[in-house]
Amino acid sequence: MSRSSSSTTLSPAGVERLQRRILEWYATNGRDLPWRHTDDPFAILVAEVMLQQTQVARVIARYQAFMLRFPTLGALAQAPLAEVLAVWAGLGYNNRAVRLRSCARAVTADRPDAPRLPGTLAELEALPGIGPYTARAVLIFAHDADLAAVDANVRRVLTHELRLPADLTPAALQVVAERVLPAGRSRTWHNAVMDYGALVLTARATGIAPRTKQSAFVRSRRWYRARLVRLLVEQSPRALAALPELLNLPPEDVDEIISLLEGDGLLRLVGELVELA
Repeated sequence: MSRSSSSTTLSPAGVERLQRRILEWYATNGRDLPWRHTDDPFAILVAEVMLQQTQVARVIARYQAFMLRFPTLGALAQAPLAEVLAVWAGLGYNNRAVRLRSCARAVTADRPDAPRLPGTLAELEALPGIGPYTARAVLIFAHDADLAAVDANVRRVLTHELRLPADLTPAALQVVAERVLPAGRSRTWHNAVMDYGALVLTARATGIAPRTKQSAFVRSRRWYRARLVRLLVEQSPRALAALPELLNLPPEDVDEIISLLEGDGLLRLVGELVELA
């Protein structure tokens, strides 16, 4: 199969060989991760949101602490934002925690007596903070739905093993992922492919670069945003006039960071005070 081959050239025998090889490898080498011991859609959602742009090793302890403190949609929906952010601390991208809490609140408002995540792609994607990939992942890992989800590891494995162009469009790669999905084994298959990509067919081993690359974190806008959120978790509200010195930034830069965090729903300005939303 050439590098320019499309998904239409995949032979049933080739697909079966790929499935068998990766599933057999996974049976011996698969990772034991805490979110693989549950089919609770809420717990799966928490794991998927935490895993966005964050390495598995950093997520494990935070996931366990988060689920211990907020075991249900209702518990998360009722929690003060400061408490949610305190448990989330260390994961970065704090707007993910805000969106997760907003999702819990939306579901709880809709079903106050028995809040639960809906069971269709369209309904999940309509909730705050749940995009197409996350919606698919929830249905796959909670319900073993016959759907295909493509993350960075899945993309790298399929690109390498099927000799696909590295610049294949997401839509075309989605078609390939659906073609190689073993019916009735979606949960196991995705766990297997993701582990194979994380442990065997790494970016270094394959030379297949990710579609996007994160910029340096220290002293970036993200770094200062995280520092300001941490200051507010420790004490909220704080005087606006005190923030330039606390952050070691010019007032105009502080104003920009506050504006960005306001847009993410993390904080608000109340007169001359800044407080968590």
